[in-house]
Amino acid sequence: MEHALYEHELVEVLDDLRFSMKKDKDDYIFTVTENRGHVAMLLVEKSGEFYINERARERLKNLWSDAYEGNMQKLIPDFARQLHKGELPINGVKVASIEK
Repeated sequence: MEHALYEHELVEVLDDLRFSMKKDKDDYIFTVTENRGHVAMLLVEKSGEFYINERARERLKNLWSDAYEGNMQKLIPDFARQLHKGELPINGVKVASIEK
């Protein structure tokens, strides 16, 4: 993943992601971008901590543990369509609590 692409396209949406996450009461939010075959990713947690590129992907794998591969299979086609239209795919995630 390209740090320069993060700086060019994603650093400017960091505050917007934080605002959206707070407004929607998400536990974390992430986005990806692509330019000429280069990819960048940003993941922001409720705590305010954020992860860039490979660290973001690793954090998402950890958060989704067993569901990562399946979730990505479902999300990638939509990401590609949005990116093709010039849109930034943004996904807020709420962690469901299981009551006993």
